[in-house]
Amino acid sequence: MPETTLRAADTDRAIVAEVLGTALREGRLTVEEYDERLAATYAARTHADLAVLTTDLPTAAQEPTTEDAGRAAYGSCGGDGDLRGAWRAWIIVAMIVSAVYLASSLGTGDWHYPWPVWVVGPWGAVLLARTVTTRGSLTRR
Repeated sequence: MPETTLRAADTDRAIVAEVLGTALREGRLTVEEYDERLAATYAARTHADLAVLTTDLPTAAQEPTTEDAGRAAYGSCGGDGDLRGAWRAWIIVAMIVSAVYLASSLGTGDWHYPWPVWVVGPWGAVLLARTVTTRGSLTRR
């Protein structure tokens, strides 16, 4: 069976969406073309349906690596900039849950167990470990 008749997975659609996004940022597609192609990407059922959407784009953009597929589908936390974004998200969530805890405690006058620790604590520990190990590997390069 030719590869083009195989059913497309969500990961395949995410790869094509990333290629289209890159083409839009590079000025290869107009916003209207991007919108049309993106809608067609998420409606695509087979690899052939997806291949048509990127045939007029440069070859390098048509062949994302496995690493690009993982990033497109699940996000990444590999580089220094990605870690900064992860820390920013952690700080925002920490501020929100702390504000909710503070408001509920002030409103009731009853200071219960500080539950925000369980929301931001493990996440912060993982981010800290990732930051330490990533920075260590960057300095060894």
